[in-house]
Amino acid sequence: MKVGSRRVCWGVAGTATAWLLATVLVSGQAAPSQTQPLLAEQVFKNVTAMRGITVDEFMSTMGVFSASLGFSCEDCHTGGSNNWELYAKDISPRKQTARRMVAMMAEINKQYFGGRQVVTCFSCHRGGNRPKVTPSLVMLYGAPPADELDILLPPAPPGTPTAAQILDKYVQALGGADRAARLTSFVARGSYSGYGPEGFPRPVEIFAKAPNQKTVAVRDKTSGDNITTFNGQAAWQSAPFKPVDVLEFHGAELDSLRADAELAFPSAVTQALTNMRSSTDFINDRAVLSVQGAKGNAIVTMYFDEQTGLLTRLVRSTPSVVGRLPVQIDYADYRDVAGLKMPFKWTMSWLDGRSNFELSEIQPNAAVDAARFAKPGPPKPY
Repeated sequence: MKVGSRRVCWGVAGTATAWLLATVLVSGQAAPSQTQPLLAEQVFKNVTAMRGITVDEFMSTMGVFSASLGFSCEDCHTGGSNNWELYAKDISPRKQTARRMVAMMAEINKQYFGGRQVVTCFSCHRGGNRPKVTPSLVMLYGAPPADELDILLPPAPPGTPTAAQILDKYVQALGGADRAARLTSFVARGSYSGYGPEGFPRPVEIFAKAPNQKTVAVRDKTSGDNITTFNGQAAWQSAPFKPVDVLEFHGAELDSLRADAELAFPSAVTQALTNMRSSTDFINDRAVLSVQGAKGNAIVTMYFDEQTGLLTRLVRSTPSVVGRLPVQIDYADYRDVAGLKMPFKWTMSWLDGRSNFELSEIQPNAAVDAARFAKPGPPKPY
């Protein structure tokens, strides 16, 4: 499948489906205890270029490779989909080349940029498997490409409202600070659909409890549920057809999920991030006011419609050894829920795919059992 001209690996509920790109789990090997963060070389065979990073970061780097080169899993790995043992034995020339490129990129950043991550896979490849050497006359004299928003905000023009002013307007647009403060939990239900094999609608349930607990569960009786949970301290994802049945998140990925859980409650929006700054931009030719801040090692950018004050887009970005990992959420269809406007539709896009969520109901201040935020078990049909 392709998005535009780029092939991608499809997935569900925000999971990095480049799982299929990984050097693969040792056949029959039990995962080590997660008392300490699992490292890539503890779980996967043939890891050489990116040893010492956690499994969740390792899996995310596969998404950077896929997005930067326009590759799908089978372009670098042999053995067929889900054939983990053949993947583990795979020593394809492309995999060997990728290892050399990772080492070269790290050395360039170390030698010329003081170790800062200035050069990444995407810097040169830009969605193609071979970097372009010759300037393109078609690009030079053709229609200019769309001006894509970058992760880091541009400097704020004079007169731009402050981050605090933008966020206050947002809370007022939703229904006011008092109503926002009264929302302490919610349960939402609706449908989820993705691309390719994931395109058919499936039920989705969302459980959230202030200040920072959230579970998203895509139900699938045939292959097993896909569940992502943040319990306030730890986060996991249980998903079918993956080398690790239940993946635990760490570091910046954990920070990103913490931000997602906190920002589910409008009353937290003014305190959830640190070092906030503001700027202006355009999304689909509409003027937006943007606020960017940090949640640990994750960068979070929110874009608010300048006229309505409502949140239009949110981008969470985390670092990896081969480039930043953006997750973009575009919101729509705000409806009144007990006097508070809440989005009933959103699209989540990441390096390997895109998911569409459409809610049918939101129950505010519903009782949510603590078990909803417990570590999920391995996925299984039911």
